[in-house]
Amino acid sequence: MDWFTFRDNSKTAYLALEADRLRGRISELERLATADQEIKDLAAEEARELVEQEKALYTQAERILASGTGAGAGLSDQNNLILEIRAGAGGEESALFASELAAMYQRYAALRGWSFNLVSESKTDLGGYREVVFEVVGAEACAELKYESGVHRIQRVPATEKLGRVHTSTASIAIIPILPTATFEINPADIEVTFSRSGGAGGQNVNKVETAVRVLHKPSGMVVRSTSERSQSRNRDKAFLILRNKLAAVQESTAAGTAAEERRQQIGTANRSEKIRTYNISQDRVTDHRLKQSWHNVERIFAGDLEPIIKALQAADTLLYSRA
Repeated sequence: MDWFTFRDNSKTAYLALEADRLRGRISELERLATADQEIKDLAAEEARELVEQEKALYTQAERILASGTGAGAGLSDQNNLILEIRAGAGGEESALFASELAAMYQRYAALRGWSFNLVSESKTDLGGYREVVFEVVGAEACAELKYESGVHRIQRVPATEKLGRVHTSTASIAIIPILPTATFEINPADIEVTFSRSGGAGGQNVNKVETAVRVLHKPSGMVVRSTSERSQSRNRDKAFLILRNKLAAVQESTAAGTAAEERRQQIGTANRSEKIRTYNISQDRVTDHRLKQSWHNVERIFAGDLEPIIKALQAADTLLYSRA
């Protein structure tokens, strides 16, 4: 059975890897056929079952390629998104890590031809991000970046570390799809809107006029800021757009009962132990803990080469979806 045509497709590559594992086990069972009759019979029976499993995987892969679907395709896969990055454990080092993640996603977006627009930011004195929010617009942006939600961890020797000790810091990512029909009704009494000066780049207007907008949704405690636009009204519109999509996503989710719980599930507490991915600088390795798979050349990955990781996550998602 030839699996060659499935290996370079992000939606079927994991099926091909699973077939390799089955084929290895089948070869092992064939070697056991030289043992006594009882073991030989058991090995033959298991081998027959594994051959059937391999045939089923092949059929799944053919069906996925023929239909062009897979990996839990849904409404959010067709839409743009809001990307939130927040510093976690590790102080200033965590904020610097958050800024590196932001640059990594911006480079990946550039490679994919997506627009990557700043919505709001809160920086430290050393240029790291306490929190930063971007709007990402482009084909399949949400389908690819939805796997990035969770706590990311970096292990390295900070530039300020005099004894050469490795520090572990975290930053958390949240992905909020921008739905074309997010018409979540917001009670005006549940909203508190405040204005301030934006500061930073954007011309004298944003520094002299209160163009920055902060919107608080009282029932959930959810806060949305927009500071990048040059006018107060545009920042207000952007903040309400994000808030509606967040609340709509929560409403449509069966996994969370409140906005605070939905956001906690994505962002977590940013503790070092809550991790989906680790960037180990001294070992030049990035490990995705959901896949238990690693990639080398961290510098290249920070430069935006996320495609191998995202393809592996999509392929694994496809396998789980096909089994559902």
